[in-house]
Amino acid sequence: MNKLKLNIIFGATVVLLGCVAKLPEIVASVVTEKVPHDTDDPAIWVNPTDPAKSIVFGTDKDEVNGGVYAFDLDGKIIKDKCITNISYPNNVDIEYGFKLTDSTKTDIIAFTEREKHQIRLFSVPDMKPLDHGGFKVFEDETDVEMKRPMGISLYKNLEKGSISAIVSRKKGPTENYLYQYELVSDSLGVHANFVRKFGKFSGNKEIEAIAVDDEAGLVYYSDEGIGVRKYHASPEKGNKELALFGGEHFEDDIEGIAIVKYQDKGYLVVSNQQAHIFEVFSLETDAFVKEINLGTLETDGCDATTQPLGDKFPNGLFVSMNDERNFFFHDLIKLELKE
Repeated sequence: MNKLKLNIIFGATVVLLGCVAKLPEIVASVVTEKVPHDTDDPAIWVNPTDPAKSIVFGTDKDEVNGGVYAFDLDGKIIKDKCITNISYPNNVDIEYGFKLTDSTKTDIIAFTEREKHQIRLFSVPDMKPLDHGGFKVFEDETDVEMKRPMGISLYKNLEKGSISAIVSRKKGPTENYLYQYELVSDSLGVHANFVRKFGKFSGNKEIEAIAVDDEAGLVYYSDEGIGVRKYHASPEKGNKELALFGGEHFEDDIEGIAIVKYQDKGYLVVSNQQAHIFEVFSLETDAFVKEINLGTLETDGCDATTQPLGDKFPNGLFVSMNDERNFFFHDLIKLELKE
């Protein structure tokens, strides 16, 4: 009888401790409509003329009919802005002011198409292809498994105005895991010119998530088994690793990265996938700040903007993938990063 009581008390204590340990959920402001297959990564396009009509793009993975789906700020799918019939799109990113001609600029969306070993490039918001069907990546690799792109982040060199794509892959070597391609336009169209290969890899799991801080000229990526790595985004600054940090705060699978920059402070928000939470780090020092629970399950990708997006998201927006074929939208102020 005493043994039974002890077991009951012990069990109750474990349950209680589990409840205490669980972070309070920050409830999403909006949950999007579901996509057909398997969500992975979001990217926010801020409409420069009417921020309330900004678009959130999100990838839907499938080998035959994957897609990049467009959502309004109510989480409804915008059918005429979606791109479908894509062979396994993984990650997606947005950049502003790509120079098409001397007199014409456009915002762009880029995403990886893993099973065709290429990246895709479209104009935003008119969604016109700029890539002649796709730009092949990792072309010098002889092993097909090392040609399959996953992560992508666009970097705009604010001094030169040039834009490049930094791309990771499903499998890669312990050195030079990432490739960088400059996007250029001439009379024959748009091209993706190889610039460099760089980036260490632990050999543990893979590298998918990449995020670039244009203002600081820094690129961060998740070496999923050990931590977040930091490098210069400009090839001219060299390939030396600047930092490896944060690994001790993750349970397993370090995933999506979002950069949140205010005038006085900046934060790196990183998905702790198997713990179903996010770890927050200081952009200035790489130091751990706190962890937050946004209610998502096994988040891959995430994105953020501090710009006000109309009455719906007056304090900015944080978007995260949820493992139920949808995305969660949070008013950025709810994350209490500036507490």
